[in-house]
Formats: sequence, C-alpha cells, structure tokens
Amino acid sequence: MSHFTSEDEALLQSMLRQLLQNVKEKITGAPSVECAEEILLHLEETDENFHNYEFVKYLRQYINNTLGSVIEEETEKCTSAQNQGEVSGYDTVVQRVTKKTRESKEYREMMLALKNVMMVVVESLINKFEEDRMHNKELDSKTKKECQSGYYTDNYSDSDSSFNQSYTFMNQEQLQLLAERLDPIQPKEVRQEALQTLCSAPPSDILNSESWPNLRKHLTESLSDPDATFSEKILRFYAKTFSSSPFNMTREVYTSLAKHLELYFLSGEYHLPISAGLDVSNTDINRLLKKVRLLNEYQKEAPSFWIRHPEKYMEEIVECTLSLLSVKREPSHLASPEFLSPVYFLALLDIKAVWFKKWTHAYYSRTVVLRLLEKKYKSLINAAVQQCLDYFEFCKSSADRTSRVSIFSQQRCSEKQKFSYTGPELQYIYFVHSLCLLGRLLIYKQGRSLFPVQMKNRKDRVSLTDLLVLFTQLIYYSPSYPKTTLTVHTDNYSPASLVTEILQVFCDQTGCAAECLYTDAVVDALLHPIQNLLSGTEMYVNCLETTLIHAADILARIAAVEDGLSVLLYGGNENSAKDSPTAVHVIVEFTKKLLHDDISLLSGSELLPVVKGAFIFVCRQMYRTCEGLQVLIPYGLHESIAEAWKKASLLSERIPTPVTGASSPSPISQESKNVSLSEETLLDALLNFSATPKGLFLLHSTGAMNDCVTFMFNSLSKKKQTSENEESGNQVIVTQMATTPTGAVALQSSGFIKALVTELWALLECGKDDARMTQPRSTPVDPIDQSCQKSFLSLINLLTYPAVFELLSKQDMPNRPLYSLREIPTDIIDIIDRLIILNSEAKIHSLFNYEQSHVFGLRLLNVLCCELNTLLLLETQYKVSQVLLTAQEENIIETSEGPGDFIIDGLSIERNHILVRINLIGGPQERILPLRVLDKGSDPYPWPMFSSFPLPKCYLSKIPRKADFRQDNDLDKLLSLLKNPDKRSDWAENCRKQFCKVMKAKPDIITGTILAELIEKFVSHLSESPSDCYFSTADYKATDANVKNESLSSVQQLGVEMTVRYGKYLNLLKEHAENELSLVLMNCEKFLKQQQTTVVSSLCCLQGAYAGYDWFASSVFLIMSGDREKTLTFLQRFSRLLISAFLWLPRLHISMHLPITTVESGIHPVYFCSAHYIEMLLKAELPLVFSAFHMSGFTPSQICLQWITQCFWNYMDWSEICHYIATCIFLGPDYQIYMCVAVFRHLQQDILKHTEAQDLQVFLKEEALHGFRVRDYLEYMESLEPIYRPVLLKDMRNIRVQNV
Repeated sequence: MSHFTSEDEALLQSMLRQLLQNVKEKITGAPSVECAEEILLHLEETDENFHNYEFVKYLRQYINNTLGSVIEEETEKCTSAQNQGEVSGYDTVVQRVTKKTRESKEYREMMLALKNVMMVVVESLINKFEEDRMHNKELDSKTKKECQSGYYTDNYSDSDSSFNQSYTFMNQEQLQLLAERLDPIQPKEVRQEALQTLCSAPPSDILNSESWPNLRKHLTESLSDPDATFSEKILRFYAKTFSSSPFNMTREVYTSLAKHLELYFLSGEYHLPISAGLDVSNTDINRLLKKVRLLNEYQKEAPSFWIRHPEKYMEEIVECTLSLLSVKREPSHLASPEFLSPVYFLALLDIKAVWFKKWTHAYYSRTVVLRLLEKKYKSLINAAVQQCLDYFEFCKSSADRTSRVSIFSQQRCSEKQKFSYTGPELQYIYFVHSLCLLGRLLIYKQGRSLFPVQMKNRKDRVSLTDLLVLFTQLIYYSPSYPKTTLTVHTDNYSPASLVTEILQVFCDQTGCAAECLYTDAVVDALLHPIQNLLSGTEMYVNCLETTLIHAADILARIAAVEDGLSVLLYGGNENSAKDSPTAVHVIVEFTKKLLHDDISLLSGSELLPVVKGAFIFVCRQMYRTCEGLQVLIPYGLHESIAEAWKKASLLSERIPTPVTGASSPSPISQESKNVSLSEETLLDALLNFSATPKGLFLLHSTGAMNDCVTFMFNSLSKKKQTSENEESGNQVIVTQMATTPTGAVALQSSGFIKALVTELWALLECGKDDARMTQPRSTPVDPIDQSCQKSFLSLINLLTYPAVFELLSKQDMPNRPLYSLREIPTDIIDIIDRLIILNSEAKIHSLFNYEQSHVFGLRLLNVLCCELNTLLLLETQYKVSQVLLTAQEENIIETSEGPGDFIIDGLSIERNHILVRINLIGGPQERILPLRVLDKGSDPYPWPMFSSFPLPKCYLSKIPRKADFRQDNDLDKLLSLLKNPDKRSDWAENCRKQFCKVMKAKPDIITGTILAELIEKFVSHLSESPSDCYFSTADYKATDANVKNESLSSVQQLGVEMTVRYGKYLNLLKEHAENELSLVLMNCEKFLKQQQTTVVSSLCCLQGAYAGYDWFASSVFLIMSGDREKTLTFLQRFSRLLISAFLWLPRLHISMHLPITTVESGIHPVYFCSAHYIEMLLKAELPLVFSAFHMSGFTPSQICLQWITQCFWNYMDWSEICHYIATCIFLGPDYQIYMCVAVFRHLQQDILKHTEAQDLQVFLKEEALHGFRVRDYLEYMESLEPIYRPVLLKDMRNIRVQNV
C-alpha cells in the first residue's frame, strides 16, 4: 500500500460501499452504536455471504501477500519443535504461530499502512454521503411543492426502508383517479406522473382500495410497455409490495405478473429460438429476466408465510406458476426452431430449482403442488424427463468424447461475468434444473406415483426404474470436472456430482430408497463400469476414477441399510434366478483386484488410493454385519486386505524419515503421506472385521490383531469428539475383542486398558491435573455417579472371564504397606486392589472419596461375580468372601454387653448383597437376593446381615415338592421308542417329534430319573451310529487308578463345593458327592487329554488344562443324581456327537479335532459359530433388540457366551436348565442358538427399557431370567428351524475346517 493511487481509493470505496449496503439492515436495526460495532465484529459468524464480499477478498489477499512468508516461517519452526517434543497439539501450534506473527515487524507495518489508507477511504465516503444527503434534501423540497396542491405528505422517512423515501397517503377518490390515469389509452406523460405518485403511496393502501382490480389490470397491461423506464417502475412497485405487504395481498401482485409473462410467451411478439442462444446484455432480455427473477425471489420467500393463510391463496400461486412453466409454443412446421420457454429463464436464475425444493419441503404445500402436477400439469414432469433423456442421448452420441466437457461447467468455474449463453449451454442449464426438480420430486411417495410417464417420441413409458437407471448412467457417461477443479470449486454443476447428490438424498429416505434404489436394474447400472473393468470390455467412461468413487459412495450407502444390503447380497428379486453374478460378487472381486493393483486402467493414478478406500468401505459396510460376512467369507477378502496392509507397512519402513531443513522434501513426503493413508485405511478395514464374532476370528487368522487394536487406540486418543453412532461402533468392537483371550491381550498391550483405568481414576478420585477447580464437586447421589457411568460400563464390557483370566491369572494382590495419594492405578489388578479389596488402613486412607470409590468397586465386583468362572478365580486367588466377611464384622457396633447390631450404610448393604450372591447358586425361584435400597418405615433394611457362614436360611427358597409321577401316554411312547431303537433312518426324527409333544404337554415330567433315562438312551443310540458321530474318540476305561495321582485345581475344588451345595439344596445329591464329582472331573480331564494337541502360545488359557470349571459335566452329574458311572459313560458317548462341541466347552480345549490356527487363537467354536449366528438371527428376528445392543455398545455374543459357558446356572431354575440341555440333545445343536434368541424375545421389553436407562450390561449380567420357560418358546424355536437350520448346521459341522 506504499503506492496508493486514486484508482485504488475508488476501488476500495466501491468495495466498502458494497459491504455496507449488504449489512445495512443489520446495522440500522441495532439499538446503539456499540451493538452495531458488535454486529460488524461477528459478521463472519452471522453472514453466510461474508467471504464473497469483494472487500473481504481484498483484505484476505492483502494479508496473505504481506504476512504469508512470516506465517510459513513460523509454522516450520513450530513443526520442527513439535517433532522434537517441545510443542504438543494442533491448537498449541496455531496459538504459537498467531502470537509470533502478531509480534512481528511486518504485522505492525501492515496494520499502520492499512489504518492510514482506510482513514482516507472512510473520510472520502463520509464526505460523499454528506453531498448526497444535501442533494436529496433539495429534491425532497421540490417534490413537496409539487404535491401540496392535492395531497398530504408525511415527512417521516423510515431509515429501514429500502426505498428511503416519503409516503403519500391518498383517499379512495384519489386512488380511483390514479387508476383512470394509468389506463394504457391515456397519454404517456399522464401515466408516468400517475405511476410516480403510485410508487410514493403505501402498498397496503393501494391493495386494500376498491380501485385495486382496475389498477392491477392496468399495471399488468403496462408491463408490456415498450418504454423500459415505465415497466421498470412497475417492477419496483411490485418489489416494494412483495417486501412490505401481507401474503393475501401480494398473491394478487404475483399472479398478475405470472399471467403477464404467460401471455407474453404465448404472444406472437415473442420469438427467441433456443439455437440462437441468449444475450443477457440485450435490453429486452434483461427486462424479461428481471420479471422472472422477481417471480423467483417471491417463490422462494412465499413458503415461509403461506401456511398462515387459507389454502386457496397458496393454491392460486402454485397453479399460476405451474401454468406459466408449462407454456410451450409449438413450432408452426417441422423446420421451425424450438423457442425458449419460461422454464429456461427460470432455470437460468435458479439452476438447482431451489423454489421447487422449498415448495415441496412442507406437507401443507407439497400435497397441492403434487396434486396439480398429477391432474393438470404433468407435461412439466414429462418435459423434465425428456430433457434428461435428450442430454443423455447427446452424451452417448457425442463423437468427440475426449473434449466433451460442458462449456457451461467451465464457465461456472471462471471468475469472469457471463453475458451471453449459447443454445447448448441453455439446454444444459435446463437439464440441470430438470435433474434437480426430478430429484426432489422422487423423494416423496406422491411424486413417485406420477410415474411411469409417456413420452411423445417413445413407445414405452418411462418408469421410475428407467429414470433411476438413466440417472445412474449419467454418472459415467456425462462430462465431469477435471481433477484439479473438483477440489477447488464447491458449487459443482457436473451431472455426475449432481446425480450423486440426488442419490445420496434417496439413500437417506427409507421409502424412497426401497422404491428407487433397491432394484437389480439400478444396482446393475451402478456396477456397469466395474463389470466392464473386470471383464476387460472396452467402454468410454469420462474420468474413470471420479465415476468409481461416486459409484462406491452410493453402494456404501445402500449397504449401510438392511434392505439395501439384502439387495447387494442376494439380488432385488429373490424369486427370479439371475444369470449374471450378484452385486456382492462384482464388488468384492473388483476390490480384491484393486488391492492387488490388477486394474491396468487405474495404474499410476493419483486417485487410486481414494478409489481403493472407497471400495474397501463398501465391503466393510457388508462384512461388519453377520449376514454380510457369511456371504463374503468364501472370497477371502480379509486375507487380501491383510496382504495389502503388509505391503504398505514394508513400504512405509523403506521411506526415509523427513529431515528438518531439507531442500525439497515434497515428493518423498507426498509418497509417505499416501502410504501412511493407505496403511491406516487397510488397518481400519481389518479392524472392522471384529464387529462380529466370526469376523474377529478371521482377523486373528491374519495376524494383524495387535496392530489393529493399537491403531484403534491411537485413533480414539487423537479424536476429541466422536459421533454417537461411531462411539457405539467402537464400543461394540472393544466388547467383541474382550470376549476372546487374544483380543484381551491386544487391548492390554496397546495401552487401551491403562488409558481406561487412568480415566476412571481421574473421574472417581483425583480429577485431571490440568482441570482448574472453580467450584466444589457435587456430592454423588447415585451409587455409581453419572460421571463414572461410562467408565463403569466400559469395565463391565471389558472384564469377561477370558479377559479376566489373561489379565489376572496367577497375579498376586499388591497389598503394599503404603499408598501415595497421587499414585494412579494403571491395570485391572490395581483397580481390584484399590477399590474392591480394601483390607488395610493404608488403602482406605489413600482414597479421597472412600465411600463413593468403594461402592463403585463393590458394584463392579457384583457384576463380575455373576460370571461363575470369574467368581471362582477371584475367590481362589484373592479370598473375596473372607475379605467381605471381615469388613462386615468390623461394621458391628461394639457394646458393653458384646457385639451389637450391624451398622447399616451403603457399603454394608453392598457387601451383604454380594456375599449372598456369591455363596448361593440358584435360579430366579431358587434363591432370594437382598435388595440394595432402604425401605420406608420403621424397618428400613429387613434383610439379615452376617459376618460368618452359613448364610441365614431366609435367602433360600423352599423347593416345591415334586408331583407324583403319573402315567403319560406320550412319555410312554417316547420311552418305548428309546428302549427299542430300530435302524430306520426316521427313528431319531420320531423320537424328536415325540419329545416335543411331551415338552409342550407336560414339561414338568422331564426331570430327575426320567430325564436321565431319556438322554442316556438317546445319546447311547446316536453314539453307535457312524452317521451321527462327528468326533472319533479312543476307548477310555474310567477307573480310580487312572486318576490316583491326579488332583483338581483350587478353582475346580471350589466349583465342586458349590455344585454339591446346589445339588443338596435340590435334593439330588447325598453324602460323599464331593468325592464322586471330583473323580468324574478328573476322569473327564484325563479322557479329553487323549484328544488334545500340543500348542506353544503365550496365552494363559492355552497353558495346561481348561481354564474354567466344567459346568456341563457338573450339570450331567446332577441329572444322573450323583451316579459317577452313569455320568462318565454318558459323557464318553456324548463326546462323539457334534452337540458336545457346543454344550460341553472343555470338550474342544486345545483339541486335535480343530485346526491348529483355531486352537492357537484360544477362541472357542461356541463364540465364532453359535454366538455369531445368535447375533445374525437377532438382527433378522428381533431388530429392536439388536439395535438396543448396538446403542448400548454391548454385544449379544458376550452375554450368550456367559450363559452357555455356565449352562445358564444362576439364570434359570434347575428344571429349565434340564429342559435346555435335553432340547439341545434331542433337537440338535442349532437349538442352542434358537434358545438364546427365544430368551432375548422374552426379555425384549426389559432390554429396551434398560437401554434407555443406560444399564443394559448390568441388567443382563445381574438379573436372572424371570418367567422364562423353555416349553413356552418351543413352538417359536421350531418355527426358526426350517428357515435357518440348513445354514447353521452346515457351519457347525465346518468347525474342523481351516479358517472357518
């Protein structure tokens, strides 16, 4: 600005004037100068056009030229400092660069120069404003003298008025005289004087006068006046009326203007052929465009207030508009050129049909618009469809394909103003308008009902599907922006981008997507270029990479919805057999070729990584679901992605690290950036396999699990905010990971668990170091404070038995003599030590919030102990019961007479509840758990507390007396079938049918000795049939000598004690049962060890015997009433059947019957097979329940694995556990899956309620299955069998196959 000339001053004045004119209304409406300044200071936040003002652009360019080098230099310095660890975080870098720039010499000089120049400019503007004001005063005084003869003038000038002139008030006689003077037969001077007077009168007075009908008629006729000034004044009057009059008045002005235009386009004087183009600078064309523009402005504003008026007013406006747009002059003969219709002019001013979008947004106006289109103005829709068809034909038939980029599109990118349009450009503008109008129309059901439409030059009618196929084909046949302009210009008018936007909107509308997109024809059209690339067929596609990215975007959106996914997996019409491959086949094969860099046309493309990422994302949308994964497994996509990731990892290792101060690092850094992006995309793709149980198993087989978990943890650490859906998805992945030993170890090594524990401690105890305390923390009211609820649920999701065993196995409790107040736990053992087992004064004094923190720990312990294997581990390693009993004993009031009553507080109530829970086994009707809340009244806590065993008898329910066994024909028939088996193939099926009859009629009979006899004989017969035997087993003779030198682990010993205690409570076991059960378990271990393989692994669960307790063998022992011989004989025979793999979990512990990769993973088939299909069926049969799980960040597979592992102990009563085992043995292993789905169906309302309360995990783990009876859901399970059995049994039989 050192060379500031008069031209520069004039330019700045015009820029500043433009800015002030645009914000005039905002400033003049401010109550004070200070408010006006505040409005200007926050203009960027409130004005969407802020960055389009020339003055703002000028300032930005000036600052960039002056300070650009300074900012770049400071940024480089901060970046190098950040790499060395001196600066951390993006925000810190920005603050530092800003501070250094503002302190620089260049900044001070710039501000001084800018201030001096702007002072000159503003002073000039003020002087000019004073001159203009004095000139206006002189004009006003002249006007007053002329008007004093007949009119009263109000000198008050409204500063807010856009006209900034005086109002002239007139009576009815004067308005009548004015109407007569405006008659076209009057002389020109008379009419002009009358019009001048009319413009100075309030529009409301004119519109309300009796003379308005005549005035309206004369004004409409005068709009065609050849005198441009005259018609211009009428338009000004119309504009003034629109802006300051109510809707019921302005509609008349609008309809008169629309009628005038309609008559003009139909008149003989109008002859503008399309081929001749349009010169906007032409006076007549300019006048016409002004009229259309005024209409369009009103069209866009009217919807905001017409709902407050009668529908007939709105209908009048809509009808006159559609009537105008439907005008089309037919050529007098075939050789005559086609004329520009009104819709061309409207398209020129509103290319994206914003008016139509606003008119159809609300149901109130949409119904009227669509009804009129259907009944009277369908030609408008036909014309729009025809325009799209014509443009598509032009694209296909264009000879010069390489240069076929729309001139109009290029012009939109240029900054120069355009004054003329050629015929093809006008056709293109109308095409874009038609495309946007049709795109909006098809969103609505009533709009879609307008199809099919009949075209003049086509025999067949154009259906909805035909139109969508046409839209899709436009993506790859029509011209696109060059790659350079795609990223620069946001207002993209290329057909491919416009169509993609429209299809994206369709995808978001459920009904619209189902009718428009979920069809084979549309999906095939989307896949057409991909199929040609796969087959090597030559075809022209304009900008191949962009086309593929657009197609992948739509396919991913389709795959994200269940109905859309079904179309991609199986086709739109399941009844018709398609010869062509399914969509999923094409997509996956193409993705694999992309991953292997096997598409020659894309080799070397800059956008190849983007294309790869887009198609990987499509696949990811499919394999994140159980159903999609099932279809994708045969393609081995996980292996292809893993292979590509390993290549990318090797490349990233070879790329040299950028050196600070290097002369030209751009090529290397760009390559490094691409490789890093590709590596992250592939890791993210692999990570998303773990959204399902079987997908997690596949991820383990790739060897990339640790890297994926580390990537996930790093990504979550960097993100300040995540969407609710994304957060739920991440929690689901973590929950799936934590259900497997390998996943738990990966979470530990990545630092995820440490971060979780640290965050919990910050919330629970000491708060964050960088958080300033401005007020005291509120005292928690709930047992788990709301601030800690998320961390509590995350720990519950994490601490499944497989994870607990890997993280805590053989770990001693620290129990240090001293704990620092600022010592923050970093591991799960620390949480147990500091929050749960508070067995020393040092631990208690180390807590700032002792009661709140200890209640948190006890609540966590309560949930953990619901998983019986976890309970046994904690009890044997840390003596949890004894710690709690000691704490209860210390809570007794000491009196002079000896021990008194227990002190009832939050902690003693929690401990009492846990002690009862962990020392009693039983279903909902077999044990009574004390509540954890106080009652109102004289006895707030009626439950007896205790500090030593045994438990008070009040916590045990009375076992109902068994009904006397009476003769039952159905049962007799079943026993007869079992006692006299034949070799016919239908014997087993007959037994199953008879079993179902008994279960439905008299389920209570199937218990005790009858149940034992039923399953014993049925299994005995099946085990002798080679076709029914799935496993081959060596002969084993169970004798005491075999296990003479063996002993049970402490976990198993405690499990035996609990089992025997439960068996005696049920009156199923007698004395010496502990010894008998111990021998059963040792013989089982010995017998199964013969079928185990050797595996070298760092996983704790694979080192030695089965990690948990054998709940199934214990259940069989109780069914056999403690008969050791019967139990062992049954288990040996049972081990040959497929069902043993899923009911008896220790059966397949490091088993030689499984592939070595499956054994090494430590993942049981119950998880990657049964639990996987439970999730799949749940989504299909109970979508609300499945959604509830996803919203909670919890997985059905985790709770089902817990139920199945412990044979529903503590969740069902003993009779229902017997029915569960018998049903699975008789009816097949797939009934285990149907059983879990039936349980979820039973719990549906509770699940939805607890999802809303945000404690679904706690509810499912703590609560027994109240009211669930197997017999009540047997018919439901039978209804699932014919639908799912073929798939389920096939996959269950494939557990011996490598990689599923």
